[in-house]
Amino acid sequence: MSIALNVITGFLGSGKTTLLKRLLKDEKLGDTALLINEFGDVGIDHLLVQEVAPDTVLLPSGCVCCSIRGELKDALSGMLARRAKGEIPAFRRVILETTGLADPAPILATLGTDRHLRGRFHIGLVVTLVDASHAALQERLHPEWIAQVAAADRLLISKTDIVSEDEQQTLRARLQAINSVPTLDAADIHSGDQLLLGEGLRGTQPSKEVARWQLHRVQSTFSRHGAAQVCCLTFERPLDWVGFGVWLSMLLRCHGERILRVKGLLNVNNSRAPVVIHGVQHCLHAPVHLPAWPSEDRTSRLVFILRGLDPDQLRRSFDVFSQCLSPTVHETAA
Repeated sequence: MSIALNVITGFLGSGKTTLLKRLLKDEKLGDTALLINEFGDVGIDHLLVQEVAPDTVLLPSGCVCCSIRGELKDALSGMLARRAKGEIPAFRRVILETTGLADPAPILATLGTDRHLRGRFHIGLVVTLVDASHAALQERLHPEWIAQVAAADRLLISKTDIVSEDEQQTLRARLQAINSVPTLDAADIHSGDQLLLGEGLRGTQPSKEVARWQLHRVQSTFSRHGAAQVCCLTFERPLDWVGFGVWLSMLLRCHGERILRVKGLLNVNNSRAPVVIHGVQHCLHAPVHLPAWPSEDRTSRLVFILRGLDPDQLRRSFDVFSQCLSPTVHETAA
């Protein structure tokens, strides 16, 4: 059976190691292997959690976004070999804590493109911690912050005890405008069940979460790194799957680094149930067929989280293929 790789990410100082120490005390996570990636020559985080996770594996020094591909493959393959030899206990999930400067996309791409890892591992959930006291500043100055928020399946807000209720509400609204996934208070998470429930459902999105995919109009925050924007496309008639696939593949190939996330609920010709697509930057996961529509609405919805890509440019690329997809198209962008 394929093993879930869950990713815990978040900007520097957001509380990832604190959360891990709390989670790893939960006996229900006893069949978990932990990987920690640190930036710098001397690793510290693995020592902080070693008391509750003695078999921690520390990846070699280096930023995830630029060097994790080869190292992650070697670490995962090595863990499987050690497990087969009985050198480490059996495990059914892996938790990877990334460095605070990480962009999660290369991690997802590793599992999606490496033929040795595909079938042995699958992406479980991406959990992103957000520091309530520094989020606004980090969004303005660091593009990694937006990439981490956009890639998340769960958003955890830390340090809520040192900011006002109004500041919390403003932050929650901003996070939901960027990525409408469940947003929780990190201090309320004490067990793996609370956080990793549904880890085998990456890309399928339970019906109640699919129903949350609304068309947002958000006020983008501009910085020297560009804006985070949400662009939505809707299609009232069933899509031609081949034509749609050609368009989306070309779009991600040309602009993948500027498309932080894409998710969609699609009404495809000759299918009685919706097809869910889910991707982060260049990495597009295999489409998943849901058993039924979450409501009576059969409209196809595509939601893009963009950085440094004009929504009008995305629309124009879509227009080239629009005749293949659906003669009736409605769009909104923010």
